[in-house]
Amino acid sequence: MRDINIAWARELARKTLQDALPRRWEHSLGVGQRAEQLAPILGKEAELLAMSAYLHDIGYAPDLVDTGFHPIDGARYLRDVHGADELLCRLVAHHTCAEIEAGERGLLDILQREFPKQRPDLVEALTYCDMTTSPDGVPVEAVDRLAEIRQRYGPEDLVTATISKATPCIMSAVLAIQERMALTDVRPDSTAKVVADPQSHRTIHWIPLHLVTAHPAHFA
Repeated sequence: MRDINIAWARELARKTLQDALPRRWEHSLGVGQRAEQLAPILGKEAELLAMSAYLHDIGYAPDLVDTGFHPIDGARYLRDVHGADELLCRLVAHHTCAEIEAGERGLLDILQREFPKQRPDLVEALTYCDMTTSPDGVPVEAVDRLAEIRQRYGPEDLVTATISKATPCIMSAVLAIQERMALTDVRPDSTAKVVADPQSHRTIHWIPLHLVTAHPAHFA
C-alpha cells in the first residue's frame, strides 16, 4: 500500500494540474510550500496541513469537474479515487471559507452532508496559506490577494461577490495564524529565491524561504 504523505500529495497535484492548468499548479505549489513553513506552530498536524495545501485546488482539473465547485469536486476525488484520510478531504472541501460560496451555488447541503467541517484551526491555517500566496506561487499580503481575485474575475462574476462576503472570514483566519506565529516567535520569510524546477512548466520557480525567528518589531 502506498504511503499517503506530503511527497504523494505534491506529486498528485503536479500530475493533475501541471499540464491542464499550469498557473493553478504554480499557485498550489506555492501554497504547499507556505504550509510547510508553518510546521513550528502546527506540530504533529504539520504534515496533514501541507498535504491539504498542495491538494486544495485539485478540483479545478477539467477531468475532475462534477458539481463545478472545486472544493467539493477535489474532496470527492481524493475520497472516492484515492481513499484519502477523511480529515484531509474535509480540509480541502472547506478551504478558504468555502461554505459561503457553496451557499451561493446551492451546494451548502452537499458540502455539509458529505464533508462535515472539522478542525477549524487547520481550516484557518489552510486559508492563511491560500490567501497569502499569489496565483504564481509567490508570497503576498492577503489584502493584495483579495484585490487580485476581484480584478481577475470582474465585478459581475459570482466569485467576486462571494469573495467580498467571505473577506471577514478570510481576514479573521489570516490574523489568527499571524497571531499564533507571533506568540511562538516565528514568521515566514516574505522574500523568495529562484531555483530550477525540472517539474515546472517554467525554467525557474519562486520558492519562499524557510521559517525564521522573528524579532518583535516584525509584528508591530
